[in-house]
Amino acid sequence: MNKFAVSTIVVPMLIAFRLSAAPAAASQPDPSPAADALFDKIAALDTAVFDAFNHCSVPEQLQRHASYFAPDVEFYHDQGGVTWTRQAMIAKTAQNVCGHFRRELVPGSLKVYPIKDFGAIEQGVHRFCQFKTGDCDGMADFVIVWRHQGDQWQITRVLSYGHHPVHESTQAPGK
Repeated sequence: MNKFAVSTIVVPMLIAFRLSAAPAAASQPDPSPAADALFDKIAALDTAVFDAFNHCSVPEQLQRHASYFAPDVEFYHDQGGVTWTRQAMIAKTAQNVCGHFRRELVPGSLKVYPIKDFGAIEQGVHRFCQFKTGDCDGMADFVIVWRHQGDQWQITRVLSYGHHPVHESTQAPGK
């Protein structure tokens, strides 16, 4: 069979396959109200914990930031290493973050997954912006594990990894 004959058979088959698959993808159920509520809760917690992080040069804000973490939190940072306690993590935050830069969640990157009988996994991408210049020059992926007990949510594990410079196309709006 020549190339023309193959393309006249294969291309229409691929088009038919894609068209037949489209209705199935479109008919996927919407997330449940419980999933929406969990996403909204974790998104609000993310905003709160990082609002305190972004203002941690104020001692009360550093303490507010600390309050979101379990005393035995494990924090894995690809460039900074591992901390095994809230106290050690907050000491590193005070030394390396406060007054130097802020964290921004990359819009549209947040995902939330429930953990049965425990809490939730939060996943996303964040960028870091220098206070002195306003430049958002670093970016990384993150995973946060939240434990839900009673009416309290606490962070038990954090992974911040894949740190890399931000390219021009991923600068904050207005930069």
